Order: sequence, then C-alpha cells, then structure tokens
Amino acid sequence: MEGPCRPPPRGLFIEQHRQTASAEQSIAEPRASHRAFTVHSAMAWPPALRQAALLLALSCCCCCTCRCRGRDAANPPAPQPRVPAVIVFGDSTVDTGNNNVIGTILKSNFPPYGRDMSGGPRPTGRFCNGRLPPDFISEALGLPPLVPAYLDPAYGIRDFARGVCFASAGTGLDNKTAGVLSVIPLWKEVEYFKEYKRRLRAHVGGARARRIVSDALYVVSIGTNDFLENYFLLVTGRFAQFTVAEFEDFLVAQAEWFLAEIHRLGARRVTFAGLSPIGCLPLERTLNALRGGCIEEYNQVARDYNAKLLAMLRRLTAARPGLRVGYINVYQNMLDLITDPSTLGLENVEEGCCATGKVEMSYLCNDKSPGTCQDAGKYFFWDSFHPTEKVNEFFANKTLELCYEEVL
Repeated sequence: MEGPCRPPPRGLFIEQHRQTASAEQSIAEPRASHRAFTVHSAMAWPPALRQAALLLALSCCCCCTCRCRGRDAANPPAPQPRVPAVIVFGDSTVDTGNNNVIGTILKSNFPPYGRDMSGGPRPTGRFCNGRLPPDFISEALGLPPLVPAYLDPAYGIRDFARGVCFASAGTGLDNKTAGVLSVIPLWKEVEYFKEYKRRLRAHVGGARARRIVSDALYVVSIGTNDFLENYFLLVTGRFAQFTVAEFEDFLVAQAEWFLAEIHRLGARRVTFAGLSPIGCLPLERTLNALRGGCIEEYNQVARDYNAKLLAMLRRLTAARPGLRVGYINVYQNMLDLITDPSTLGLENVEEGCCATGKVEMSYLCNDKSPGTCQDAGKYFFWDSFHPTEKVNEFFANKTLELCYEEVL
C-alpha cells in the first residue's frame, strides 16, 4: 500500500546510486591520468612556482570536498516515519493473535484463517483470510506490515517498540461482555499497556519511551460484541438492567473512561471506530431469515450509539487540548460498499466466504468446512462476522485519510 509517509522503494535508490557511482568512476579515471602528468611536469618548476601550484591544488581539493558535501546534503536519507509505533486496543476486528494463548473457545489460529497471507497460508489468530486494518496502517506509516500481539511469545519488547496489539476477540466496552467467552476485558488491556510502558522504558530509556508513547498512533475498534454477544443475546442480565438507550449511554461512558485513562498514560493521537451496520452481518441476516435482509432495529441502535459516541468524543477532546481523537465512520464506510459493491469489485456482500457463509465463525469455519469460496476478494465478509482482507485494506485506507487530516 502506498502512503504519503512511505519512503521511496529501496531498490530504486540502490539502482540510482549504482548508476551515479559508475558515471563518477568513468569521469574520474581520465582526470587521474591528467593529474599525474601535471604533477610530473611541475617537478621541473622553480621552488616558488611549485609552492604556488601546491597552494592552488590544496584550494581546489577544499572546493571539491565542499561540493561533495553539498551533494550529500542535497540527498539526505529517507525521513523516519512520523509515527514511531501503532498501538491497538479492541476486539476481533483488530486482534492479531492474543486469543491464541488464553483459555477461550474463540480462536482462529487454524486453517482456512490466514490462507491468503503474504508469503503463503499462515493462520495467525486474525479473524480473516489475511491481514487486519492495523497491519495495513502500520505498513503505510513505514512500520512493520504486521502488528504483533502482545501475548504472542514469538515477539518481544524490541518488536513492540514499533507496534503492539492488546486487543482480544470477543471483548467489549462492558466488562461483562468479555466474560461471555472468557476473553480479555478492556480494563485488562489497559493493564497490559501499563506493563508495556514499563518494559519499553527499561528497553529504550525513559525519554525515548515517553516519545514513543506520545507520538504513537492508537487504533481502537470495539463495541459490536456489547450488543450482539451481550445485550441482545440475553446472557448477562444487562437487558433487564438497562433499556437499549441506557445501555448505549453506559457504553459511551465506558469509552470515555478508557480514553481518559490512556490519555493519562500518555496517548495523544487516537482513532476510535464507531459501530458498523451490525444488523447486516451475515449471522444477523441468517437470524432474520423469516423477514429477510438486515435487522433494521440493530442498525438503528448502531446509529444511535454512534451519535452519542461522537458527541462524547467532541466533549472529551475539547476538555483535553492535548488529545486528538479521530472518529472512524465505519457505519457509512460499510454501507457504501454494501449499496455499491462494484466500487471495490465485490460480488457478495450478504454471506461470508468460509463454508456456507451464514453462521460459520471460529471453529465452525475450518479446513473441513464444505463450500468455502475460492476467491475471497469477491466477498465483503470472510466468515459470518468479519470482513475479508480486501475490505480490511479499504477500511485501513479510510482510517489513514482521516489520520492525515485530523490526527497526525
């Protein structure tokens, strides 16, 4: 993916350097023979004249050195990324593999997940056929193409200094949402962030650690599970405790607490995703089979929640001048593709690619599942809940556009 902050391809720079070096060598060789002839001839000159010639030669060398230094200054090395790290919080839309190592049934570290990863099939725990939005964002900013999961033992603090993911599939703003499938609650993601800061400080020193934390881009995507896995599933008791509108208010208050907390810990540049049209996910369409199509009541809840979330973000940033938060309008971005899929070359926006595409997710989407599509690039959804890599890249580009305008 090309990005405004991305340095020029290394291969092009190397090739230009070779051509320049070759040209300089072809020019330098005849000059060397000419200098040898001149010095040899000058040996017969009187001492005063030889001294004057020597001073002239030295002045020419100084001028040449200055010109060479000037040429080096005119071609400085590629600038470092404006963002030293991408730091991720949230749910399965951005979890790059933390659920692999915790005691939950909600996992995706097996085929066919990851079948279209660059370099060959590799199930990493991402709920996708390939990469997630934070991965594309990281690469576009000149950082590694994969954001490592904090709990993945294959990575260490040296890797995390350039990007880290604390997200956990199945979690939510409400702590009770995480309890449904025994995943990492949001408060624990914040605790991991605190631990990360301590490790980072020990690795690079206090001053540099503070710069990384303050200049990093924070990507937050969370909230869908609070409604579809919690409130509307009637498993936590929240439906009896709150009306839908009250639950929306409760979640927005949780989001405000989270943002205030990471701001207190040093975060300054944040993107926060709103809800998508959650009633149009393949699983919800399947549950709505009798009426057909999207569950409009769920979509209305998403719109109401998003409006409240956006209002809170404006209040919060007004009260905290050092905090910049970009609201990602996932609802509209997704709706645009559903209503006009040809803009991205999509052919199916109602079912997932994996198996029947109607209910399969996690272990129900496996390499034994019949019916999995051959070309995920024609589908909006990979399984019954999550987008394909192609759509994730689209979402990442939308996020980057907002970042360059409002956050970075």
